[in-house]
Amino acid sequence: MAEKQFVLDTSVLIENPKCIAALRNGHENRIHVPYTVLSELDKLKKDQRIGHVVAEAVRTILVDSEVNILAPGFAQGLSDESFDERILKEIQNLGLERPTLITNDRVLQVKARACGIDCEGYRDSVPFKSESQLYTGFAAEDEAPLPNCFVWENGQPVFYGADGPRPITYSHEIWGVKPRSVYQNLALELMLDPAVDLVSVQSEAGYGKTFLALAAALYLVLEKKDNPFRKIYLVKPVVEIGSKMGYLPGDVEEKMLPYVRYVHDLLLKLHEMRPANRVFLDPGADSLKLNPKKFEVQPIAFIRGMNLEGCVVIVDEMQNLSRAETRALLTRMGEGVKCICLGDTRQVDNPYLNEANNGLNWVVKKLKGYKNYGHIVLKGERSRGPITDIVLKSKL
Repeated sequence: MAEKQFVLDTSVLIENPKCIAALRNGHENRIHVPYTVLSELDKLKKDQRIGHVVAEAVRTILVDSEVNILAPGFAQGLSDESFDERILKEIQNLGLERPTLITNDRVLQVKARACGIDCEGYRDSVPFKSESQLYTGFAAEDEAPLPNCFVWENGQPVFYGADGPRPITYSHEIWGVKPRSVYQNLALELMLDPAVDLVSVQSEAGYGKTFLALAAALYLVLEKKDNPFRKIYLVKPVVEIGSKMGYLPGDVEEKMLPYVRYVHDLLLKLHEMRPANRVFLDPGADSLKLNPKKFEVQPIAFIRGMNLEGCVVIVDEMQNLSRAETRALLTRMGEGVKCICLGDTRQVDNPYLNEANNGLNWVVKKLKGYKNYGHIVLKGERSRGPITDIVLKSKL
């Protein structure tokens, strides 16, 4: 089979940096990267949203000595051209017999056809996955199990906890909540295990991570006997849109209410399933106000000066915390603390963070393998409701 000459566009390298090795197929084909593509990558590396993906693409090019990077001279003489036109002219200047441009940019595909250049899309493009998505909490068949991870054995999850491997043949039910999937059940296993001090949960919207964490916290604080937990803290990064938090009327709880209203609604739902009277100041009132002795909502800035002991801490939307904020928060944890970190690295709202550089991803990346830490990615068909289900399935 004749050697093929593939020229890569920026879009393909960003969508899947591993495309170089796949397209080369060993030593069967030759890979070329236009100098213009490097210029475009250099421009895109400053974009907070995709800078980490650009860095991975550049790293892939650097470590592969067989990639032919086109010399800058010709491209630099095309400074007045658009990136697309420059790439096409670089290909024409190559002097190769039937080079093929690989791009998923439809407009560039049409332009290539107009210039008589063969063109193909790259069908194996995959979205970038963060560490918190890649490590699902399950060990692969060829990997040694990490502490507090799960392994599928004969179609059944086995938990590798402090007491050794244990098949999970039972289903948890806490505070009236029954898990809707095996993954929710395993998340509860981590949240309730006394040997696991820190738990992180990654999932898309609607898979019940906050609801499960609140149910587990109510159980640990209000029901479980001989436990060190006296109080629940809900910590949430405030990514403000519109009025600043300081200008809103009321105390801290009232200022935080617009950002955590959904948490209040979930607490009321759990209270209806099974009374949680001690969490509220006046359980019989029409408008239930939280009892600060048992449940307190705190912005991240207020936690920094505290020393937390004997409590359950739920950190919601941790993907909106920076690495420094995450370290500052977790180093506040003293004796007798169970910390449950929740988030989705695909929903980063903080303009200074991205899928790779955020609190949740740093926790998984740095703490994976420690004996008192566990992580899981929630999956399954059931979620918040039928509308959420079709949105997730359609990848809207």
